[in-house]
Amino acid sequence: MKIFLSLILLLFPNYAFSYTSEILVVKNSDLTQGNIQMKLKIGETLKSDVLEDFGAPNITTRDGSGFEVWTYQRSSQLFEQKKDDQGFWLLLFSNNNTKNKSSSSSKMTTIIMKFDENDKLYDYRSRTSNF
Repeated sequence: MKIFLSLILLLFPNYAFSYTSEILVVKNSDLTQGNIQMKLKIGETLKSDVLEDFGAPNITTRDGSGFEVWTYQRSSQLFEQKKDDQGFWLLLFSNNNTKNKSSSSSKMTTIIMKFDENDKLYDYRSRTSNF
């Protein structure tokens, strides 16, 4: 019996204890801090450029000075499923005792842009919140 178990240990060393993790990220746009900084240039970027890069805004208004204000708010979620599985040894020596762990986090990106009378970007502010 000892020889049999030793052979199993030699033949299946990587399968003895396994740990798997699946990560799923769900995004509904490319509105990230990096893309915002790369694509938005005050005095150069046009409304049409913003529409092409980020899609339609959530809210459009005018401020007290008459500038058109576009507000974007986008979220993304990260779901991680971890499974701690004892693999082959689970089948031989245990009572189907596996541990599953999952976690999730969310990120919210908000950007407020102001456009002048020539439809050029006049000013913008952005913020990202993680929770």
